[in-house]
Amino acid sequence: MKENILIIEDEKAIQSVLYELLADVGYTVSLANDGLEGLEQFKRQSFSLILLDIMMPKIDGYAVCELIRKESDIPIIMITAMDEEDAQVKAFELQVDDYITKPFSLKLVLKRVEAVLRRMSDKSSNQNILNLRDIELDTSKHTVHVHRKEISLTHIEFELLATLMRYPSKVFTRENLITQVWGYDYTGDDKAVNIHIMNLRRKLGVDCIQTIRGVGYKFES
Repeated sequence: MKENILIIEDEKAIQSVLYELLADVGYTVSLANDGLEGLEQFKRQSFSLILLDIMMPKIDGYAVCELIRKESDIPIIMITAMDEEDAQVKAFELQVDDYITKPFSLKLVLKRVEAVLRRMSDKSSNQNILNLRDIELDTSKHTVHVHRKEISLTHIEFELLATLMRYPSKVFTRENLITQVWGYDYTGDDKAVNIHIMNLRRKLGVDCIQTIRGVGYKFES
């Protein structure tokens, strides 16, 4: 799947140069002429990365970044003529991923875009694998290994283990686990959780799921 990049930039010449640069190497590129239009596009579509100017009409890049960060950790690279240290510090405080000053090298922009997207891809891959107490759970492959040996779990057992491993030491009530694994519309007996936990413990052979009497369960990390 092609990476989809949003350019929020009010200077037409720079907008055009960036568009051609990224489109030529295969990215899908969308354009926004100001911060307000950029926010509207962000809410309408799914993007892999945003190139964001600071000085724009209607709403500046800082405000755009702050609003986006309330909803998403999408990579953001600031591209701006503001090269003062205070401007860069403020941008990084708003959790931008990179900061490029104008005038810029096209080759540098492309390399930094590639680097940020690569970091996000690596981060996403790492989040697929949970590794605790000699148990490795891969959510993308739907596999579980204990002491490097693969074990077979039912779908419910897998989802229970994944939920507990994502939040080690957090105590889940049976109701919490039912909501996470079965969903809000579950109408069965909540004691079914106990049976699945018992089977899960037996298959894992690792003393890692602790019963908190009168409350629920937690993964002991």
